[in-house]
Amino acid sequence: MHHISTLWKANTIAFISSFCVMVIELIASRILAPHIGVSLYTWTSIIGVILAGIALGNYVGGKIADRRPSPLVLAAIFLAGSLATIAILPATNIVTSANWFGNLPVMWNFILKTSFIFFLPAIILSMVSPMVIKLTLADLGRTGGVVGTIYAFSTAGAILGTFMTGFYFILWFGTRTIVWLVAAVLFLMGITAWFSWRVPGRWRLSLKNFVIWTAIIEIALTAAFLFQSGKPRPETYAARMIMRRESNYYTITVYQGDKNVRVLALDHLVHSYTNPDDPTVLVYAYLKVFEEMVGYLARENPAPRILYLGGGGYTFPRYMETVYPGSINEVVEIDPVVTEVAHQELGLPLATSIKTYNQDARLFLIQRQTGDRYNIVIGDVFNDRSTPYHLTTLEFDRLIKANMEDDGIYLVNIVDDYERGRYLPSFIHTLGQAFQYVYFFGAGRSPDEVGSGTFAIAASDRRIDLTSYRQFVTEDRGGNITGYPYTETELENYLAARYPILLTDDYAPTDILVALLFQ
Repeated sequence: MHHISTLWKANTIAFISSFCVMVIELIASRILAPHIGVSLYTWTSIIGVILAGIALGNYVGGKIADRRPSPLVLAAIFLAGSLATIAILPATNIVTSANWFGNLPVMWNFILKTSFIFFLPAIILSMVSPMVIKLTLADLGRTGGVVGTIYAFSTAGAILGTFMTGFYFILWFGTRTIVWLVAAVLFLMGITAWFSWRVPGRWRLSLKNFVIWTAIIEIALTAAFLFQSGKPRPETYAARMIMRRESNYYTITVYQGDKNVRVLALDHLVHSYTNPDDPTVLVYAYLKVFEEMVGYLARENPAPRILYLGGGGYTFPRYMETVYPGSINEVVEIDPVVTEVAHQELGLPLATSIKTYNQDARLFLIQRQTGDRYNIVIGDVFNDRSTPYHLTTLEFDRLIKANMEDDGIYLVNIVDDYERGRYLPSFIHTLGQAFQYVYFFGAGRSPDEVGSGTFAIAASDRRIDLTSYRQFVTEDRGGNITGYPYTETELENYLAARYPILLTDDYAPTDILVALLFQ
């Protein structure tokens, strides 16, 4: 048996292999995000699949190390890991384009898709440590110290891989480049192991052939992926993509829509429809509901101070800046790259009067210095299909209220299934514990026009005369109600039939409540 002659060499190998495993685990969420989003289900699937791969890889690697402890086997493991890593990208295309496992419950859908893409790389790379330990142990009397040191360096590699990927690599390189770089590192590790030890000629020849075929297959897989990714897909937004950029928070994509409208997608979810040349164009129905409510309130205050939680395409802030030039508009958008894209592609001028704060919405409200309070707060924040849970709780609603005028109003939209969903009634119920009045606007012009979709909700300590509101929209403006405003009795009956839960900082299972939307 050929031993690894120095402990530092073994530590380096373990460090690099664990570093690569954690890089793959971190970028898994970014790779899956444009296809299935980033939710609790996504992260649960990724972590579970990677841990399962590590466990199986350690077991199989230990068995192989006992039967054939050889540096060339270690080299072969690295080469196989490189091949499995480069296969991540075409495997993602295969699984997502054909909608594999799409008919299964959401939990199994996500687990199986994640497993198909990431299980094999996790298994192979986790075979490294058992082989390294076997090749390093020449003296059983030093087992504890050697194994402990190798595991310490392995863990250190995992920690550094986590920090570097989350804080730097994704922003610097993007996920595709990271996959190729990890595959290249693993390939070089295999080559290094090949040249580092003297072994019988027949084994060296076998590994040489393996190296050659690994390189050929990796080139072929990369070419196939690039070809498939570059093929136009008619009748889809992908055929009209203007730009795609990755940030620390999202995969940001802008498409060219119809009638000069541009479409902003964050991960796999469309967030905004924006006309760069005409800020008054509102496509989403919930924004039209917001506009109707703001117009109704503007009869008393035509220059409101408005806080927007979530910037997205800046569609409504631009509308308010244009239609109500005296209004004060402040946007809290957590991702500075989203703001940059809005300036570059979505018509937000650099000289805009809209003030932007790039930070978390709740943190902004907590840190905000006492000053002028807002007349209107608009909540339009999504992480996948649900609002981030810490922006849905009773404590957050009270924080919103504390930053509003006494007659201020909180306008918010959420996505759910009206009949079967549990998130919508729980969200409304929670708002009702912080505000005296909650108003729900259906997806159509009558109570019968509902289903799955985006719903607008208003919460305030001031009573809104819904009869006067309807008259303003239909008679004063001569238009049609965009979203049917439920009466107090209708809303009470809706909630009573659904047993809503109170969302708090301690208990807010929003991802579970919206699970129906993933079916």
